[in-house]
Amino acid sequence: MMNRRTIAKTELALSELGFGGSVIGNLYRAVSDETAEAAVAAAWDAGIRYFDTAPHYGLGLSERRLGAVLRDRPRDEYVLSSKVGRLLVPNEAPSGRDSEGFDVPDTLRRQWDFSRDGVLRSIEASLLRLGTDRLDIVYVHDPDEHWQQAADEAMPALAQLRDEGVVGAIGAGMNQSAMLARFLRETAADVVMLAGRFTLLDHGALDDVLPAALEHGKSVVAVGVYNSGLLAREMPAAGMKYDYQDAPAHLVARAQAIAEVCQLHGTTLPAAAVAFPFTHPAVVNVTLGMRTAEQVASNVELYRRSVPEGLWADLRSRGLLP
Repeated sequence: MMNRRTIAKTELALSELGFGGSVIGNLYRAVSDETAEAAVAAAWDAGIRYFDTAPHYGLGLSERRLGAVLRDRPRDEYVLSSKVGRLLVPNEAPSGRDSEGFDVPDTLRRQWDFSRDGVLRSIEASLLRLGTDRLDIVYVHDPDEHWQQAADEAMPALAQLRDEGVVGAIGAGMNQSAMLARFLRETAADVVMLAGRFTLLDHGALDDVLPAALEHGKSVVAVGVYNSGLLAREMPAAGMKYDYQDAPAHLVARAQAIAEVCQLHGTTLPAAAVAFPFTHPAVVNVTLGMRTAEQVASNVELYRRSVPEGLWADLRSRGLLP
């Protein structure tokens, strides 16, 4: 079994490495049911006990595939999270395939809704797709343009469900840090899912989310630790992606410099990318997208690889970390 860390002020203990379900929702390219379900099973066999998904991922496909495997596992042995904010409704004018990055038919479409009713409807639909009786964590998903409704309606609705024991923890998941800090400071959130803002190349969360988490006794789940791929290889190269776009030359050079220091310490850039978020005490988990059983094995090996403490001090002394 993997080490576990507990979300502050809750009883939810997450395995340090989590399974991110976006890619088994056919993100960017299709995978078969058998391949996706083999990935979930391999994660379980490797000791992963935190699984994250969302209706957005493949218009419900990720939830269905994840549930197909987990429903045969002991429910009290794992932590399951999904998200609210995008209701799935019939698409009256389908064109063939989804337009938001998932290789699935567009018979459904997403409808933004952070209202109390929308939250309750979204959770009910997720439970049906997952084939389970409860979600352990519920995040409001990408409320960038919907702060007021998410803060005033969605979060109070989720807080009531948490206080009634229906869910174990609540929070928000986003690709930015400033609004996540507001969720920690101004709402009943227990935990936030922080995408790409506390990595070897992006330390923005040190200015807002991470201090807010410490100040209010709350927790952070780190995702996007490879910054869309630039940190995923032992030696980065031009043409790789950073935050979904071609990486600028100065960031490629910086990643290469970090990789060379990793080699001096007997480790690799991807292993350091997985280990780095744990250098902050508010971080309880790193969740990675895993498409196949082979990717699961690779990610688990990176998580388990030794990353010496001296690496961080060396990177700081060279000006490569703050």
